[in-house]
Amino acid sequence: MPSPDNQGSSSLFSSFGRSIFGGRQEQVHSVEASHESDSCNLELGSFQKRVTDRFQDLSVASDEEFLSINWIQKLLGAFISCQEEFRVILLNNKEQVTKPPLDRMISEFFERSVKALDICNASRDGIEKIRTWQKHLEIVFCALGSSKRALTEGQFRRARKALMDLALAMLDEKESGSVFSQRNRSFGRHNSSKDHHSSAGHSRSHSWSVSRSWSAAKQLQSIANNLIPPRATEIAATSRLAIPVYTMNCILLIVLWTLVAAIPCQDRGLSIHFPVPRQLSWGTPVTVLHERITDESKKRERRNSNGLLKEIYQVEISSRRLTDLIDSAQFPLADDQKTEVERDVKELMHVCEAFRNGLDLLERQVREVFRKIMTCRTEGLDYLGTSSYTEQ
Repeated sequence: MPSPDNQGSSSLFSSFGRSIFGGRQEQVHSVEASHESDSCNLELGSFQKRVTDRFQDLSVASDEEFLSINWIQKLLGAFISCQEEFRVILLNNKEQVTKPPLDRMISEFFERSVKALDICNASRDGIEKIRTWQKHLEIVFCALGSSKRALTEGQFRRARKALMDLALAMLDEKESGSVFSQRNRSFGRHNSSKDHHSSAGHSRSHSWSVSRSWSAAKQLQSIANNLIPPRATEIAATSRLAIPVYTMNCILLIVLWTLVAAIPCQDRGLSIHFPVPRQLSWGTPVTVLHERITDESKKRERRNSNGLLKEIYQVEISSRRLTDLIDSAQFPLADDQKTEVERDVKELMHVCEAFRNGLDLLERQVREVFRKIMTCRTEGLDYLGTSSYTEQ
């Protein structure tokens, strides 16, 4: 049995040894942690910069491009890129994702993402509605667009009927919106049964199909609820990962809000509370974007529009003017009347071309947004150790 002195010496040596080797290990771990921290900070900073750059480009678009089909495509492209980069950030920080308070923040983000799927479906339905309008425009162009023959009363009657059908189709009535919404199906799903969610309210469809009582305005408000910037303690506790989570929450909201503003949608409404901290680099361009769209919606000629999409406005203006010309026309047509008809038909032709060239790509992008949201959510739930989504 060792003597007490030997025990003390052994204990002291053991303690000293632990101190020496423990110190070395702590130094190594400190260097590794510092390197990982620097790498994480670089990744997060780069993400914030790319988000800022993308939305800066969108916010300074010319009046001619702003809210056009081409501009909406750029907006969705920006969101898809942000969503993919955010997915990679989560993938690279799996351990942090499962720890509080980050696990709660990410769960709340997935809750909002699921609600976003309904808006993707409603947007796709809105695109289908625009395609219906396009068919009426094609009839008008077919009747009046030929420069090789003189315009006759028969052609005017045909064009006028198509314009009347177009005007009726563009009426933004609640009843027509509800009927149209019954045809709405989720991407990749075909639900032949009647809408069994109709009694559950606006927030219960979650991408199966939007019910008759579903409201885009209420869905947006539901997504915006309790969206507040992370506190300093939460940022520190999550190694700053709370910032990209909050960033994606805001980007998701502004993109969905813009889609609802631009594209025909059931029970559209834009009056949601959307505070963005100016100290975040992307805060300024997103705020500018929000203000520009809000200002556009307040213009007298846009207040009762089916959507703020620039091409929709061009259809409304040109078709109304052409209808007035046809109603007041007397045959044979005077030269100035021919000139005005040709001008309006040409404008409608340009809109038809924009629809033909842009709507298919726009729908594909909405589908891609839907898929990106689903992929990120599925992977994220795996990180959090759950395989199914539980509604609150």
